[in-house]
Amino acid sequence: MRVAILQFPGSNCDDDTMHVVTRVLGEDGRLVWHREAQLPTGTDAVIVPGGFSYGDYLRSGAIAAHAAIMDAVRVFAGAGGPVLGICNGFQILCEAGLLPGALTRNASLRFECRQVHVRVEGRPTPFTAAIPAGRVLRMPIAHGDGRYINDDATGLGARGQVVFRYCDPAGGVRDEANPNGSQLGIAGVSNEAGNVVALMPHPERASEALLGEDGGRQIFESLRLSLTPGRGKGRAA
Repeated sequence: MRVAILQFPGSNCDDDTMHVVTRVLGEDGRLVWHREAQLPTGTDAVIVPGGFSYGDYLRSGAIAAHAAIMDAVRVFAGAGGPVLGICNGFQILCEAGLLPGALTRNASLRFECRQVHVRVEGRPTPFTAAIPAGRVLRMPIAHGDGRYINDDATGLGARGQVVFRYCDPAGGVRDEANPNGSQLGIAGVSNEAGNVVALMPHPERASEALLGEDGGRQIFESLRLSLTPGRGKGRAA
């Protein structure tokens, strides 16, 4: 499995993501600078990592969405290639038009950095194929602009495009478990085709027991499963 991991000025989770892909999973990871015009030959998946691209000086993800490499990402996604956005990557993919909705200032008007729980739902995607529906994952967040809004938020859920929701440890979606005021507790969504997925929590920071949490690894394991011939067609039981 060859994974292209994008780098922008201000990215701060590219190395963490590379570590998970190469050292935790033992797969082939390639860092790709934002000025490149093409993805590496043989790319199987793209990850747009977290960070603060261009310092969030205009609007989170707005400048990075126009980087040269994003044209290649659009072509890759349009052909059905799996693309994952994490935190700032979520913002970039929304700004680039690859995902619906927008990420706005947290309802608290504060930078939120803490552990949260999310419930996996929606239809299976390349990044949730190995995760049973309803499973609760614990991962950290670190963002100031993570409040997801969408005029069709209810419709997204009906179509299975809501992939993660903030919840309590038991899986209950409650206001108290929502760290940023996202509509309907939405923590992650997919495009209509299901191959482009993004979430605000950081699975790469919760992929090893050494870190205290390893549930995030299931998202990367799902990608590997989905790229294995004859597998990954449906969600794990």
